Amino acid sequence: MDDFNLCNLNTKATLQVAIAHPSFTDLAHQSVCTHLFSVSKIAENIAKKFNCEDAAALIGLLHDFGKYSGAFQRYMQIIINELLGHYDPDLDGASAKQLKGSIDHSTAGAQWITKELQGHLLPVCKDDPSIQIYALAILQILSLCVVSHHSGLINNLPEPTGGFTKRMLKSEDEAHFTECVKNADVTVIEKAQQIATKQFLLNSSIHLKTLLGAYSLSAVEHDFYLGMYTKLLFSSLIDADRIDSADFENPANKPERNQVADWGNACKKIEGFIAQFSSKGPIDGVRADISNNCYARACEPQGIYSLTVPTGGGKTYASLRFALHHAKKHNLDRIIYIIPFTSIIEQNADAIRKVLDDENKQSWVLEHHSNLEPELQTWRSKLAAQNWDRPIVLTTMVQFLESTFGSGTRGARRLHQMSNAVLVFDEIQTLPIRCVHLFNNTINYLTRFCKTTAVMCTATQPLLHQLPNEKAMLGQLALTLSNELTPDITSLYNLLERVQVKNLIRDDGWCESDLTELIIEQLHSVPSCLVIVNTKDWAKRLFIALQMQVDEQVSVYHLSTGMCAAHRKTMLADVKARLANGLPTLCISTQLIEAGVDVDFSSVVRFMAGLDSIAQAAGRCNRHGLRENAKMIVVNPDKENIGMLHDIKLGIGATKRIFDEFDETQLLSPQAMTRYFEYYFYERAGEMPYNITKSGFTKGTQTLLDLLSRNKNNISDSPFPLKHAFMDAAKAFKAIDAPSNSVIVPYNDEAKTIITELCALDTRFNAAEYRVLLKRSQKYSVNLFPNVWAKLVDIQAVYTIGNDEQVYYLLDEFYSNDFGLSTETSNTQEHFIL
Repeated sequence: MDDFNLCNLNTKATLQVAIAHPSFTDLAHQSVCTHLFSVSKIAENIAKKFNCEDAAALIGLLHDFGKYSGAFQRYMQIIINELLGHYDPDLDGASAKQLKGSIDHSTAGAQWITKELQGHLLPVCKDDPSIQIYALAILQILSLCVVSHHSGLINNLPEPTGGFTKRMLKSEDEAHFTECVKNADVTVIEKAQQIATKQFLLNSSIHLKTLLGAYSLSAVEHDFYLGMYTKLLFSSLIDADRIDSADFENPANKPERNQVADWGNACKKIEGFIAQFSSKGPIDGVRADISNNCYARACEPQGIYSLTVPTGGGKTYASLRFALHHAKKHNLDRIIYIIPFTSIIEQNADAIRKVLDDENKQSWVLEHHSNLEPELQTWRSKLAAQNWDRPIVLTTMVQFLESTFGSGTRGARRLHQMSNAVLVFDEIQTLPIRCVHLFNNTINYLTRFCKTTAVMCTATQPLLHQLPNEKAMLGQLALTLSNELTPDITSLYNLLERVQVKNLIRDDGWCESDLTELIIEQLHSVPSCLVIVNTKDWAKRLFIALQMQVDEQVSVYHLSTGMCAAHRKTMLADVKARLANGLPTLCISTQLIEAGVDVDFSSVVRFMAGLDSIAQAAGRCNRHGLRENAKMIVVNPDKENIGMLHDIKLGIGATKRIFDEFDETQLLSPQAMTRYFEYYFYERAGEMPYNITKSGFTKGTQTLLDLLSRNKNNISDSPFPLKHAFMDAAKAFKAIDAPSNSVIVPYNDEAKTIITELCALDTRFNAAEYRVLLKRSQKYSVNLFPNVWAKLVDIQAVYTIGNDEQVYYLLDEFYSNDFGLSTETSNTQEHFIL
């Protein structure tokens, strides 16, 4: 191997400094030594939240140890030459692009950790044989994090599948271990040796043993927790690496990133805001009681809480009040709201900003709901990826699950932010059934060991803490009845009953003409009507039909996920303004409107669905209890293609049983809802471990829960305790049934400008500007299922913003004001050309 020998191309002076990152603006390159110490310090600070600071400091110090190799420094020299326009014939014509990814610079650090800690194993285990398995786990976990920091956590599988053991056995020619030890800065080696002592291994092993022995865990829970310990350390490393790299690219990032929450001031603001409310009716009094109870309970210990409030009960501000005072009490870092649909993120974010944000000051609130961050990341997108570093974050359940179980490093860097935090899960009943055990075990771990509090908010509480006996051992939520923040739920539901449900389902279903007639009849008796359907096709059909049939004074609106968030926000603002003024209004929407959207219609027509969806839809009617005899009509269309909508199909079946067993006046009662979840939830218990079918080493059907815990099909003779197939599990995981792509749509002039500026960055890249543009573009993005995406690609309606990026934009003629994104051109749109 050649020792590295870099040249400063301006002065021709030889530099004996190993470079980690070249500067794109000058010759002030970042050295490997500087990068390693910086990442080590950042990772150490992050991991203090879960008492793993020494372990995080060590893996941060050694993650890029392989960059001391001559091969990697030769790669750095090529990059510098290309940046400055020089050509060196001694480099045999190789380009940086050709060499990228071919030089292993992560295995050497992992091998150093393994070799160093193996020397301490025997004396540590001799003193206390009961910790042998945990000492081996510590050695494996630290090495695994380092060796995986570019790919995402790799598998712990036997040959020939590869994974951890194969990487640890890499030869000198591939891993450059001996060469890196020779070339490394003395300070790096000395610092690593100061951390990786016998006492460090002993303390870490005892800590892990104590942690996993603190609760009576099943075998599955025990091993899942071992994986969570690994993933949180990995998250600390990944975020520290990305933060230091981004700050080197743009030092201006630091002030924005280091925002610290002043919870005392925030609590004063929300109390002042709450004090402004006046009680205008019985509903307002009930909302005040709910809010006051949340305030009173906020000083209690951290853990898992439920907040069961009927729709219209004011749970957004009640939960915020609890979270702010709870964060102050326990000195937490942030509050994260996890919301099911992008349609209500901006609404909730605006509500929170209304309380907390001052004019001309940095916002407390971050919205993160876009799928624009590509699955296959470039270095640009890695630097720009969102890491949830604001005091209050609003994101989707999809983003939460992808950050916890998804592939690669994009989401992994955010996982640690869920520690020392309040997690508020809004509309928790929308959690995908197949993710139940993964979710429960994750929340249990975070709340038990990571200074996390979780609040399960909904009007229709699922039974995550009351699973069937045979499934409880796989992980049920550690939620106790005493941690319900709403006292006497039945009485509360009776007080907030504002809508009568009318069951008008037919044996042969409702045809389109009968449905339009029914809706028009509603508009003759009440000023406004909301129609909620299950598919975009029905929403479009009814919108077109009713536009031509309703009276001229009635404004007709259409809402679906084919519209970007900014488009839907504009439409909803118009709808709310008309409703507030009592003007005739008809809105046809998919189910995006029914969970948490603050609208108040005189009547609602809901296509047959799960009882939880019907209850949520009822919350959009007579929201403030100002009308008498408000009703919601449940109908079933004669031709509805829900074959691919598995959850809706099964929900309809369970709801029909409830309609047969309960009187119309009791359909929205807590008793009916509990029975519904027993039918819908328990009968799907077999889906809860996330079943997957995979060829190769896992024959036939296995569960993702198993891959992340016991991994029964791993018959390796390896002495190491982690058998987890992290990478296979991550690749198999999808938060929703079908993966989606995201595209930026040209909804308005601002969206078009963002597209133009993103494309221009292909030739003059700036990481900070790229991140800002991606953040601004979130509200102009639309998520698409594979069949729609494939059609748009086929007709050349989508284009990438740059040659190496997987961020896409839509041509102007494929977006309409009425329906949003379409696979057919709209002649009404002005053609937009970049």
